[in-house]
Amino acid sequence: MERAASAVTFQPSEHQHLRYNPLHDDWVLVSAHRMRRPWQGQMENPPREDVPRCDLANPLCPGAKRAGGEVNPQYESTFVFDNDFPALQPDAPEPGADDHPLFRAASARGVCKVMCFHPWSDLTLPLMSLTEIRAVIDKWTEIAVELGASYTWVQIFENKGAMMGCSNPHPHCQIWASNFLPNEASLEERTQQKHHRERGIPLLLEYAQVEAERKERVVVENPDWLVVVPYWAVWPFQTLLLPRRHICRLQDLRDSERDSLASIMKRLLTKYDNLFEVSFPYSMGWHGAPTGPYLDADCNHWQLHAHYYPPLLRSATIRKFMVGYELLAQAQRDLTPEQAAERLRSLPEEHYRMKLQEMA
Repeated sequence: MERAASAVTFQPSEHQHLRYNPLHDDWVLVSAHRMRRPWQGQMENPPREDVPRCDLANPLCPGAKRAGGEVNPQYESTFVFDNDFPALQPDAPEPGADDHPLFRAASARGVCKVMCFHPWSDLTLPLMSLTEIRAVIDKWTEIAVELGASYTWVQIFENKGAMMGCSNPHPHCQIWASNFLPNEASLEERTQQKHHRERGIPLLLEYAQVEAERKERVVVENPDWLVVVPYWAVWPFQTLLLPRRHICRLQDLRDSERDSLASIMKRLLTKYDNLFEVSFPYSMGWHGAPTGPYLDADCNHWQLHAHYYPPLLRSATIRKFMVGYELLAQAQRDLTPEQAAERLRSLPEEHYRMKLQEMA
């Protein structure tokens, strides 16, 4: 039998509670008091700091031979090539039909590309110059337009660090384009459309406006962009990168907004690295309005945004595990989004490696 609520005054940092995620139409359990529990679980190895600048055994380096026998050019900026082991191929046959409704299959066609950010393996985005980051943004946009002309969804994503499954220590991302809307895109299509229909404003545009006023979950901001630990964040130091004006897709950005995007990305990712003074692992990805057949449709309910999902919880060696209750019931986090935002916000914007070099 459920107990009656106590007379104790509720404090988000002390008392467990649920928070609603309107973008996913689900809930997260916040249990910040769990951060006080002792840890005797698995300890991760900190990321390598001694990555060689150029190693021809690394298939992403200029001049290196990849698994399929292709040799990379001596590129000096960004470099894009077809993934040697693609999850999607453009000419896959149609799956056979099954007459039982519990055994459904559908067509899955597409292309997968790899994009190197820089020729040097010992750099990551926060250590690159604003000009170099801007070149990455321009290439993202170019590929999004190219693939989006025919494919329904173009997913740009970066897995940074071995903890996130990155097998090559080299600054790069992947771009997968598909003839279908993936699950996350379909969910965000539904929730944003519903919000726009009910309130007459894009969900994430309204959300950015409110967060900019309240400030408590803002990590970094500039006149064009806002980074927050979302109210409904699941991962400990998860962030959401949002434009301040209504923008549906990357290609809708003004030239000045691409510059300011490069700046705010560098600021955010520097803070990430400074948190535990390691090359901070994460998975990130851009979400914008669908493409292909949606290019001529009304997509004003969409708002361009980028998700950052880092796994680290307490230190460079202790990560958050999504197991047990999280897998079988619902997501649960161990510190409040406000606590996470305050920790990130208070960090310096000079990269710790630059400070170490100055002291050497």
